Amino acid sequence: MGNDAKYEQLKDIIKIYLPEDVSVDHITPESNFLEELNINSANLIDIVLDVEDVFDIQLENEDMDQMQTVNDAIEIINKKISDK
Repeated sequence: MGNDAKYEQLKDIIKIYLPEDVSVDHITPESNFLEELNINSANLIDIVLDVEDVFDIQLENEDMDQMQTVNDAIEIINKKISDK
């Protein structure tokens, strides 16, 4: 699965947790989850859990700390998949 496919899957996960004042169109690879997409920390944990389910990976606390942007998430997903 390429990065574009992962990005689309990630976008589908993220859009569920967007606040009403943020459109799906605001999601870009460079988007910061907390600052630009206004996702609160509780919803960020939900996103992490969904990412684990969808991509069949296990994320550690350090991975979650590093996951600031959509691109960060894709890089972490790629690393976890290649480590399997």
